[in-house]
Parts: sequence; structure tokens; C-alpha cells
Amino acid sequence: MDQGPLHILYLSAEILPYAATGGLAQVAAALPRAIRRLGDDIRVIIPRYGLIHPEKLGLRRVLDVFPVPFERDVELAGLWEAPETALPIYFIEHERFFGSRQGIYAFPDDGERFVFYTRASLEAARHLGWRPDVIHCNEWHTALAPNWLRTIYQDDPFFAETATLYTIHNLAYQGIFGYRILQIAGIESQGFIAHPEIAPSLNQVVSMMGRGIIFADVLTTVSPSYAEEILTPEFGEGLDPLLRDRQERLFGVIVGLDMETWDPATDPALPCHFDVAHLDARAQCKACLQEEAGLQVEDQVALIGLTARLSDQKGFDILTAVLEPMLRFLPVQCIIMGAGEERYHHQLDHLQRRYPGQLAFFPTYDENLARRIYGGSDIFLMPSRREPGGLDQLKAMRYGAVPIVHATGGLKDTVIHHHPPETGSGFRFEPYDGMALYAAVARAVELFLHPPIWRAIQQNAMRHDFTIEKTAQAYHNLYRHALSLKRTGQPLLRSQDLDQD
Repeated sequence: MDQGPLHILYLSAEILPYAATGGLAQVAAALPRAIRRLGDDIRVIIPRYGLIHPEKLGLRRVLDVFPVPFERDVELAGLWEAPETALPIYFIEHERFFGSRQGIYAFPDDGERFVFYTRASLEAARHLGWRPDVIHCNEWHTALAPNWLRTIYQDDPFFAETATLYTIHNLAYQGIFGYRILQIAGIESQGFIAHPEIAPSLNQVVSMMGRGIIFADVLTTVSPSYAEEILTPEFGEGLDPLLRDRQERLFGVIVGLDMETWDPATDPALPCHFDVAHLDARAQCKACLQEEAGLQVEDQVALIGLTARLSDQKGFDILTAVLEPMLRFLPVQCIIMGAGEERYHHQLDHLQRRYPGQLAFFPTYDENLARRIYGGSDIFLMPSRREPGGLDQLKAMRYGAVPIVHATGGLKDTVIHHHPPETGSGFRFEPYDGMALYAAVARAVELFLHPPIWRAIQQNAMRHDFTIEKTAQAYHNLYRHALSLKRTGQPLLRSQDLDQD
């Protein structure tokens, strides 16, 4: 299958450590580096937001100014490069769209901003004289690149043989805009893309993600189960007819962890270090976490950790329905960290006052505290209603916290349900309701009181091989698959050929 090293242009609106709001930035930081280690020349381009200071970060200007076609005219952009050796990272400069903004999203002109960023990224490759074999697009922000390569760039010799791969991280965020965005993007002659099975409301707007789905050579999601789920009306967010039309080109790829970045044997955020062969040292991490959170320091009580946005999607509707009975009737303590919907802030504040020493709520996000929660909790809870991929359950398993998850998306793919005697790496529950969640917690707590069984489950979890290297190998193969489809129309892979077990 290998066709030698390829040029891969990786487009993401975020990347750690420069600009981040969530999992997209984590994947963009880890995956391209792992792919580059396999030999492909992969390069990342993101916008230079106002929070990215060239002088402080030692960025180097590589293109002073270059023209970008934009709404029947041109806008001028610049290009900076990070002082990295492991991965080339470039930054599109445009003062009005990016340099003057301290945030990343939630501006009224986000559609224009990301249309410009994507088009500027393609033009930057041209001005660098670096022709991509494959453009890897992520989320709605970059979804017009596949559309352009089949329209306005169709006869451009520079991109004539360039294939596209489009990754859906979360189908719920589609980039919905009006007809005006087509004019700005230079594709108004196409008009809206109507589909007989799509709701009229979606046929009369521009779904950026929908256009990526239609025009990309290969589609991927962040887990195999999510790739199956989004083919259904329940999970398809109105785009399931488009996805069913293209399901032969849709692949689910589990996104793994950078094992050097996430390693309890070396993590400086932990008060002590441990590994799968030396789990006794982990008890000190638990005691320190209990003390830090203001909980009673008890080793015989199951400590449950949770780090998530406070929202229904993350399962707080069913969690808050049973959290007080859990605290009253089960020998547990809970540490919950996250911000989000105000009603959940109020409920958790109230329960924290009612159960001092047993429940700790941190209404924020702090990565170092998150690492200590992974490294000190006995149980890690992810009751998400929907979870396309998920990284937290992988981090928890890596750090010896046994996960309890709702059987959906990437959670279903990565957590193996415990069956006696000592198989499995955690606990899955379904259906999605409070009683099923409570029953899963009660069962886990019962087994926690049997140390030999619990230790075996912990070790199973820690030994799971969900590394970013496996993810990189899958994409290494998918890039060649996309290129073969683009140039010859012949597929190289089927979904079962990407087995990541």
C-alpha cells in the first residue's frame, strides 16, 4: 500500500499549546507529530489569533504578504512559522479576522473568518512551493477545502492531483450559515445543496460540514462506533442521508494518546509516580487528592472523579438525578471539575454544602488538577449521552482510574465491560438513564471492596494499547487510500482493514 512519503497539509482551527478550547487542539498537537514520525511530510496551518504573540513565542515570518481570493476580490495575508523541529506549524496572519481577536470562536463573522483562513492556507502552500498530496481537514472550519478542490481549483495544475480527507470530530457543530457565505467563498453558482431526504430547514442553509461530507475523497470520525451511529437519524444531526450516501468512504479511527505526555511514571503534576507494575504507590496520589479537595482521607472509600463540561451531553442530567442517593447510600466520595450550565453549578454547589468531606466541586478547568484526578481517583465517570471519541477515559485508564461510561461512541469502543472473574477494563451501562448509571456505580463500588479483583481491572485498563502511534498508522494508510480514490478511482481499504483492537 505504501507509496513513499507524502506531503500532507493538516488544517485545524486549534492546536496545543498555541490555541486550544478542547479535544481538537489535543489531537492536532499529537497526531501530526506521530504521522511525521512514520515518514510523511505533514505540516499544520492554523490562524494567528491575537492571543498568539510572535515575539513571545519566537515565531519566524516566512511570507510577508500574499494575495488570497476572497469575495470577488483579494485580501492580503501573511505567514509565520513556529520554531519547532518535530513538526512544521504555520500561522495565517490577518489583522481584522484574527490578530485583533483574543478569542478563537463566537464572533458574528466566524463564517467569513474561517472561509478566509482555509482559502489562505491553500494559497500559502502554493506560495511556499509545497504541493500537498492530501489535505486533511478538521471540523466545519475547514470543510470548504474539499468543495473548492472540486470546483474553483478543479483546473488548477497545482492542486490537480491533491486528495482530501475530512475528519468529523462532532457532527453537532456543523457551521450553519446563510447564502451570503457562498458568495464570500466564491461558490455561489452552486447554490444550496438540496437532498430529498434532508429536512427543508437544512436544505435552505449552508452547512459547511455538509459540504465537506459531500466533496471529500475520504471521511473519518473519531471512533468506529460513532461512524456507525451517525448513519442513523438519532445521531446524524440531520446529515445522516448524506453520510449514508457516502458510507463506503467513511472510516472510524480511534484517537489515541501520546504516551510520553500522559505517563503516570513521570507526570510532574502527580505527587508520586507509579506504573502498572507498581500500583501500591498510587495510594499516596489518592490521599493527596482527597486532602487537596477537602475530602476525608480514607483509603477504603471509593473515590470517583469526573472532569467535563456541565451539560446534558456530558450526562449531567442523569448524574444529578442520582448523585445524592449515591452519596447517601454508597461508600463513595466524588470530585467533579468543570464549568457549564448554571443550573448544574447550583445543584453541585448545594450538594457540596450538604455533603462536606464527601463531595468536592471545582467550577473551572485546570489541567494539572485533571491529571491528579486521573492519578488519584479509583473510578472515573463519563456518563455522556453522546461521546464521538473521548480522550478522558483513555487518560483515566492510563493513570489507573477504572472508567464507568455510557455505552456510546468512542466510550463503547475503548472501555471493555468487566465480566467475572477479572476480565475487562471498566464498566459500561445502558440504557441512558439515572438508574442504569447508579447500578453501574454500585457494582463497581462492590468490586472495589475486593482488592485483588479491582487490581486486575486496573491493570487491564492500564495495559490497553490506545497509542497515538496506532492512530497515526491508520491515517498513514487512509491518506494513500484517499490519493488512490482521487487519482485512479480505485479503493485500497475497507473499514475492517483499519482494525485497531
